[in-house]
Amino acid sequence: MRILIDECLPKKLKRELPNHTVFMVQEKGWSGMKNGELLRVAENEFDVWVTADQNIEYQ
Repeated sequence: MRILIDECLPKKLKRELPNHTVFMVQEKGWSGMKNGELLRVAENEFDVWVTADQNIEYQ
């Protein structure tokens, strides 16, 4: 499974998912993107986006 971890979460979370392909938003060069834009660019490359942001359903 390909997982994207949002920049609002600790980088050490990546180590907790060793059996998956995991990237931080920062590693993809997507830091600072608004949630809606991030969802659009990530949807074709990732299966899961892990974030602590609220109101995602409105993006």
